[in-house]
Amino acid sequence: MRWGWLLLAHVACVAQVDFGRDIAPILRARCLACHGPARQQNGLRLDSREAALRGGYSGPAIQPGNSAGSRLIRLVSGLEKERLMPLGGPALSSAQIALLRVWIDQGVVWPEELRPPSSAEEAASKTAHWAFSAPRRPPVPATRNRAWVRNPIDAFVLARLENEGIAPSPEAERRTLLRRVFLDVIGLPPSPEQTEAFLADSRPDAYERLIDELLASPHYGEKIARHWLDLARYADSDGYETDQLRPYAWRYRDWVIDAFNRDLPYDQSTIQQIAGDLLPNAHMREKMATGFHRNTLSNREGGADLEEYRIEQVVDRVATTGATWLGLTLGCARCHDHKYDPISQKEFFQLYAFFNSADEVNISAPVPGEFGTYLRTRPQYEARRRELLCDVEKEIERLQAEWEKKTRQAHFNPGKDHRWDRSVELLGLTWGGNLGWGQLEGLSILLTEPAGRAHRQRQRLQNYFLQRGSVVDPERFKKLRLAGLSKEIEKLETAYPAPSEAPVIVERPTPRATHIHLRGDFRNPGIEVQPGTPAALPADPQPSRLTLARWLVAAENPLVARVAVNRVWQELFGRGIVSTSDDFGLQGSKPSPAELLDWLAVEFRERGWSLKKLHKLILSSATYRQSSNARREIETLDSENVLLARQARLRLPAELIRDSALAVSGLLAATIGGPSVRPPQPASVSKEGYDNPWVESTGADRYRRGIYTWLQRTTPYAQMVTFDAADVNRSCSRRERSNTPLQALTLLNDPVFFEAAQGLAARILSESSGAVEERIDYGFRLALARPPEPRELKRLLKYVDEQREQDAAWTGLASILLNLDEFITRE
Repeated sequence: MRWGWLLLAHVACVAQVDFGRDIAPILRARCLACHGPARQQNGLRLDSREAALRGGYSGPAIQPGNSAGSRLIRLVSGLEKERLMPLGGPALSSAQIALLRVWIDQGVVWPEELRPPSSAEEAASKTAHWAFSAPRRPPVPATRNRAWVRNPIDAFVLARLENEGIAPSPEAERRTLLRRVFLDVIGLPPSPEQTEAFLADSRPDAYERLIDELLASPHYGEKIARHWLDLARYADSDGYETDQLRPYAWRYRDWVIDAFNRDLPYDQSTIQQIAGDLLPNAHMREKMATGFHRNTLSNREGGADLEEYRIEQVVDRVATTGATWLGLTLGCARCHDHKYDPISQKEFFQLYAFFNSADEVNISAPVPGEFGTYLRTRPQYEARRRELLCDVEKEIERLQAEWEKKTRQAHFNPGKDHRWDRSVELLGLTWGGNLGWGQLEGLSILLTEPAGRAHRQRQRLQNYFLQRGSVVDPERFKKLRLAGLSKEIEKLETAYPAPSEAPVIVERPTPRATHIHLRGDFRNPGIEVQPGTPAALPADPQPSRLTLARWLVAAENPLVARVAVNRVWQELFGRGIVSTSDDFGLQGSKPSPAELLDWLAVEFRERGWSLKKLHKLILSSATYRQSSNARREIETLDSENVLLARQARLRLPAELIRDSALAVSGLLAATIGGPSVRPPQPASVSKEGYDNPWVESTGADRYRRGIYTWLQRTTPYAQMVTFDAADVNRSCSRRERSNTPLQALTLLNDPVFFEAAQGLAARILSESSGAVEERIDYGFRLALARPPEPRELKRLLKYVDEQREQDAAWTGLASILLNLDEFITRE
């Protein structure tokens, strides 16, 4: 091998090594591709001669005329065992290394014409991407078929169709259109009475009146909220192994439903969710909006590092904010500069700095009627509590004071005594239950001087001490029987519950310093950074979390309005104008048609950021009203229906399949809002998780809408998983739609669908009378909003006749209706 190297070096020295022919391919294809064009391992850069000579953290990469002393040669030769280049790729060949040696010894000739673009030039080319320029209202195109156009949306769509020589599809049949708009706007099928009323309404604006009626329904908020909760990664538990419960998570869900129902402008909704706590004279409802940031995973397992998981939460908040409002994969810039989009690692941590000083707390947020009951019963609670504590109150005060002192000492001086380190850890990880703390909130109360604690904070900390403070004096704890007293206090808390609370974030009085995490490792801090926004987007002159929120919805921001209207379009047509609704960056899809996206974005903003107005605009269009029937003549030309020559035929989301079954069966409990419920599911599902038993709800709670189903992160509701519910561990901008045998088995055998079939059968028998044909007809109108076709009626008459000797003929027929593809599909 040594002789081979000498021979190669000798051959290479015979003629001048050519950078463009010999060296550039090695640097670009074999080294740079593994590390990124501008940021190399340990700061080593090889994208220009100047950068290579300047070097990184450990000195220059190249010393012209001295290959033996050049760090690049040591790295590619494997002489630095822990830092072999290319990182993660095959080693360079001996011939390639020899060429590099000769090139360096000859003086590192790097022709200007082969100079890669500078960082500024590279950023400029990226910011030229369409998504980083503010939308401007384009002119509405002229069309030949003016009669088809109902609003400007149709003109943009039809202009493209006419260019391709394609005619749009005819308008859907009225029953189909009725069922479509019901499912799209409120997520429930129409009743037979609603269907007949619409069919009998001959007024020219009957359809527009129907849209207004549905937009005014309180069920509108439930339907639209489900998509937003996917983005917010909403769940009722922490995640991680123990996956502990979050008893008040539903307060944020209620805020979302209410915000959509009252058509809170999208810009105001954004500001409140990002920084509602920082608004002047912030109302409780505005603070509740920051619950968006409390949906991060939280680790309260023994041994969890409080700071590590706090940092993971902040990172998640940055990434989720970017995905939700900007449609960008900001999280890719945590460990290094974004590979494709103009977002540097420094800029990621400048965004991180906005959230780094936000702490989790729970605030009192009583639901209507709750606070009055609390005030009436509180004297009884306080009297009973004093009675329980009277004999040992002085001892408890003395022991708690000592426990607080030693726990504080351990917090500020960790590593001296593992028992007290554990006391700090448990206090910091406590969340939920009767304590109702946010992560680190218990520690915050401890670090507050006793005189500065609110009455409820003092009681909570005392409750916690009685539960877990025995470390201060185990023998005395046992003698005073404080464990038993703790259980009595817990029973008292249950008998006299405090008002509901809401998980929120608040700005800490003293901001935390933010440093870049080298290679994403918080244990390896780099330079300190201040809050700031990406250079590729309009500047934020006064950095704070509130100004960040206002920056997002400023007219100059090119992304927020586009991303919002694209998601609405996606829900109504099955795909967005930008099909990659989670990525508007350089790796995302181009908008099709781009002019329509910009027109809608400007229109949305100028109509006061009203989602209801945006929905009505799209729902009223001829484009939306088209039939969804497949057209063979355009299958090859436009198999994915990008040109929108027809409507899309969409399998219902997981929650809506169950909601529809409950609705047509008469079982659905239509109550809006409130705590999560646990409908029936196999006991084996919850056993897969960590000691979080699934206690089935009873009464009307058993039949509430799917949006209210308890979402346990480690063991999500099985039926929803089967029908492609979102992964609640991360932000989800679009759900998949699969078609599996398990789905058919679920519709046939799941207890919810069996009960729904029984309920539908009972309705058919009790609400219709006469011949079997009439009852079958009524079942169709309940389930599908249409009468049966003759062939369907004939087959079902035969089925009922064959099943008469059995007990459940009509339940069987109802099950057939609920299992039809047409029932679980929005036409």
